[in-house]
Amino acid sequence: MRVGVVDLGTNSTRLLVADVRDGQVDEVAREQVITRLGEGVDERRKLLPVALARVRNVLSDYRRELERLGAERVLTLATSSVRDADNGEAFLGEIEWSYGFTTRLLSGEEEAELTRRGVVGGRAVGDETVVLDIGGGSTELITARERVSIDLGSVRLTERHLHSDPPAPEELDAAAQAVSKALPDWHPTEAIGVAGTVTTLAALELGEYDAERIHGYHLSNDAVARQLERLAALPLVERRELPGLDPDRAPVIVAGAVIVREFLDRYGLQELEVSERDLLHGAALEAAELPEPQEGDAPPGAYTCC
Repeated sequence: MRVGVVDLGTNSTRLLVADVRDGQVDEVAREQVITRLGEGVDERRKLLPVALARVRNVLSDYRRELERLGAERVLTLATSSVRDADNGEAFLGEIEWSYGFTTRLLSGEEEAELTRRGVVGGRAVGDETVVLDIGGGSTELITARERVSIDLGSVRLTERHLHSDPPAPEELDAAAQAVSKALPDWHPTEAIGVAGTVTTLAALELGEYDAERIHGYHLSNDAVARQLERLAALPLVERRELPGLDPDRAPVIVAGAVIVREFLDRYGLQELEVSERDLLHGAALEAAELPEPQEGDAPPGAYTCC
């Protein structure tokens, strides 16, 4: 079955079109646009009109791509910023009515479970291996037995602590302390990192974004520290020009790198494995189990959003 998954992240809106057969997910197409849906949510607890407009424009493009590629089921996931916004559920109702996508608002634990399901696939992963998923609004840590969602992601950490351009040393220290305090008291033996912050740090080390080289790449703690020092020393206008860094991710990449460094330092890990498989792949398996779409009434709130 061909399915589509849309991830309404705090910083980016992502699309995966995939064929799902016998529990295997084969990518057909994958896209990502930085939309900053969670801009201002931490302070105002509301999805802002300009951010919503950016997402709507991208969803229109994604719907055309899904129709062109013949996706039979489409599942749209909402995570941290939509969970925290007072108008989040109304926005999801609008998406169901306007675009015909099935929507699902994930708890932090559900997000973690789908991420691990996507990362693991058919491979063997040790019980003490932790999957690190850094989003814009939250960061998920997942092992075979435990799942923790901390209320700090690249966007939220930036908005709370990194106000100077480039960030001041005391701001970086405050951000690092906030992350360190939030991390659980675990003892992992190895780690797998997913999502944009981790893949971007790998791309910066490699000098380009190449998905085939990045998937499975071992990103060392020394490399993370080196890239953090480099990124934090540059003003935003210069960070935007770095090879391997999406210019729209440049405003929050320093905070993301702080999270990775603190994670590795806290657990005494020398490296993490980078994975291009993540929440989208776990959600593709869920999308294949959806019932056939039915025409019906507008969901509650569809006409009252935002």
